[in-house]
Amino acid sequence: MIFYLLMLAIILCMIMSVRTLFLSSIYKKRLSLETLAWATNLYTTILIGFAMIYLLFELRNHMVILDGGHRVAGDFFQQMETSFYFSAMTMFSVGYGDISPIGIGRMIATVQAFIGYTLPVAFVIRTVIDYEEKNRKDL
Repeated sequence: MIFYLLMLAIILCMIMSVRTLFLSSIYKKRLSLETLAWATNLYTTILIGFAMIYLLFELRNHMVILDGGHRVAGDFFQQMETSFYFSAMTMFSVGYGDISPIGIGRMIATVQAFIGYTLPVAFVIRTVIDYEEKNRKDL
């Protein structure tokens, strides 16, 4: 039961973080430290959320990632490190190939990779919309 509650909480946190893309901006500058902090927070939330999903599955003895072709081994902290590394490689690139998803992990990694590739596009669209709204108000 705790597994499902944790999974729900993680997914809810990620959804709430992505939801900020659709809220009107308090700051109307095109590029600012606040915008950078917002984007960093969004990426960090998604990265940690997916890492925790991988880790929860691994702790529940459902293999979702293989490290060098073998089950993720080690204590909790080593498994957590591997999950975070895999999450970061999936989010920011196509990965190095040293850790690979299997089973349901393939679908989870696909969703994460899709989010990782669409966030920059959403960020640009959000910036353009905010800029156009600012220009309309100035006229």
